[in-house]
Amino acid sequence: MNLPAQSAPDEVGLASLIACQRPGYGLDAEFYRSSSIYERDLERIFMRAWLYAGHTSQIPRPGDYFLFEIARESVIVVRGGDGAINALVNVCRHRGSRVCLEPTGTASTFVCRYHGWTYGLEGELRSKRYMSEDFDRSAHGLKRIRLEVLQGLIFVNFDLEAPEFGAATSRLNECLAPYRLDRTHIAARRHYPVAANWKLAIENFMECYHCGPAHPDYARIHSLRAPLEESADLQAAMLVRARRVGLTGESISETGLDAPVPGLDIFYHRHALFPGYLTGSENGQPLAPLLGELTDFDGGATDVGVGPASFLLIYSDHALVYRFVPIGPERSDMDITWLVRSDAVAGADYDPERLTWLWHVTSEADTRIINNNQAGVNSRFYEPGPYSEMERHATARAAMRLYFGADGEQRG
Repeated sequence: MNLPAQSAPDEVGLASLIACQRPGYGLDAEFYRSSSIYERDLERIFMRAWLYAGHTSQIPRPGDYFLFEIARESVIVVRGGDGAINALVNVCRHRGSRVCLEPTGTASTFVCRYHGWTYGLEGELRSKRYMSEDFDRSAHGLKRIRLEVLQGLIFVNFDLEAPEFGAATSRLNECLAPYRLDRTHIAARRHYPVAANWKLAIENFMECYHCGPAHPDYARIHSLRAPLEESADLQAAMLVRARRVGLTGESISETGLDAPVPGLDIFYHRHALFPGYLTGSENGQPLAPLLGELTDFDGGATDVGVGPASFLLIYSDHALVYRFVPIGPERSDMDITWLVRSDAVAGADYDPERLTWLWHVTSEADTRIINNNQAGVNSRFYEPGPYSEMERHATARAAMRLYFGADGEQRG
């Protein structure tokens, strides 16, 4: 029987909840269903973090744009006349109306349909109908937020004082360079609505303890279905091949309180596929042309994390970008983008259905798993249980961010 709605914990109650958390155990139910904790998550995590917004291939020409929306905020990501990419807050400086209403498109200006104020591609106010002669047009352009590009991946941050992105991602940038993700384009994109808190969705993504029983297709391909020591020889052989084809054998783990830049978690790790599988396909055979500068398949896949809710899975011939978006205390969205080499043509170089097969069936199963997890957490009989060793990354990324703010300062 589900619990009725309860009063949300105040700061004192929240401090008490944090103090009662047992190391190595799951979180109290309120962390997964409280509206006040959800709002706290938005303000202290998502409004301060670097978030994946999209790929540069979505806006190849000046004037091309798309909207990035999260937590009641809307951002116009647009390529300016000089070729630079801008992140403009989609709020008119007159009366606050949304300016851009279409999710994607091409524009020379953005016109607010309420009173006709018009803005350029850099956010400057161009027309301010019938305002006084002494009106300061320069002080009323669209507000801008920070934007950085990592190998073609566009990240934005609402916090103007957030940690510097470039310095924190320099090692990761070197590791990703051989894949040339900046020379890819979007082959497919799908959304998976989840009836659960965003933390449950990310905790599920960050552990493979469930992969064996829950994902038979994934489990016959990926060695992560079992503890790392069981695949040590397979992993060592794959890393030798990785170096031969132009990939690094380095791993990066800069997460939680160990992150050199507070609030910007980063990890990079390449793991082995089982023999007979060159990539994440149903029969193990290639799905698309090799990415970037790779010379052959090494039989591995790369796991990457940037920030609290953006992840990549990179095979030798295609990549996926996972983005988790909080929508409500018990609602979130898994947004998945598949990338292939920029010159690859659908129907000739790859089949979109075959390309998306593995992670479509896996994500459909994950949706059911996470929904069931939320339903169980809502029970009056729920009690946090211990994490296994295979779930250690789930606790590092989801739980630790509740104990500590995005700036690393202890809360409570």
